[in-house]
Amino acid sequence: MVGITGGFVEAIGNTPLIRLRRLSEATGCQILGKAEFMNPGGSVKDRAALGIVEQAEAAGALTAGGTVVEGTAGNTGIGLAHICNAKGYRTLIVIPETQSQEKISLLRTLGAEVRTVPAVPYRDPNNYVRFSGRLAQELPGAIWANQFDNTANRHAHYTTTGPEIWRQTAGHVHAWVAATGTGGTYAGVARYLKEQNPGVRCVLADPHGSGLYSWFKTGAITISGSSMTEGIGNSRVTANLEGAPVDDTIRIGDQTALNMIYRLLWDEGLFMGGSVGINVAAAVQVAQEMGPGHCIVTVLCDGGSRYQSRLFDDHWLRQRGLQRPCP
Repeated sequence: MVGITGGFVEAIGNTPLIRLRRLSEATGCQILGKAEFMNPGGSVKDRAALGIVEQAEAAGALTAGGTVVEGTAGNTGIGLAHICNAKGYRTLIVIPETQSQEKISLLRTLGAEVRTVPAVPYRDPNNYVRFSGRLAQELPGAIWANQFDNTANRHAHYTTTGPEIWRQTAGHVHAWVAATGTGGTYAGVARYLKEQNPGVRCVLADPHGSGLYSWFKTGAITISGSSMTEGIGNSRVTANLEGAPVDDTIRIGDQTALNMIYRLLWDEGLFMGGSVGINVAAAVQVAQEMGPGHCIVTVLCDGGSRYQSRLFDDHWLRQRGLQRPCP
């Protein structure tokens, strides 16, 4: 029977590409967004979560009744909680207390054990990622998902997201543009597309407060400022990002990203999260640089409902010196 999946897990992936009509018309390019918010867990991180769990199962590290432990800004934890529920595992999630309440509450609703911790740099032993690794070592029958340095993350996108984009565009994709947190989505897709056509331009988008822009431009990680975005940017080059093709990088400011989020809502009918604003703003810049007639693909990571009390709240925006756009 057509259109029936074998459960939550089989519903992950094969998301459509959405043509961003107004932005495409304005640039003369085809600007396409991979609709990852349509995954059953609501974000692009469903793919990485599934890849990590299946790798652990295949290696015999994750067995019946086991626990998956992860440090996450939210979406990978949400994906893991859904998948572990479907497969009969438990989840223990460590998340910075600075992340949106919507994501923290959703994790608890899904049945995950959630531990919120202060937001401190990766070099601090109490950083949420490093803390989650220690918890996994201490807990019998547990595995550490380790999404930043577990290349099952990157491989999931190399084997699914990249081939889907290539097939959906019939190979006529000229640029791939995406921000990166763990590096998995950007790197997996970039590697696959470059193998199909070395001429595909791969551009890394980065917010302020991240060191990846300076890493590409100067070879050194330097960080300045901060960003409203969650789960995007990094102070180090992860194992997933290591060796990924990067032809250029673009830094997108918070107000530019915010303006794009609202433009997508008003002009395209898309209610999107913060990292989408960075992705699409960078894709528009790449389209303007390349000129009319090109096909630019980016990723629509997740929906706006996970950030409603922040990105769509006047008081929260004003506290951060941001101006809510007007229609």
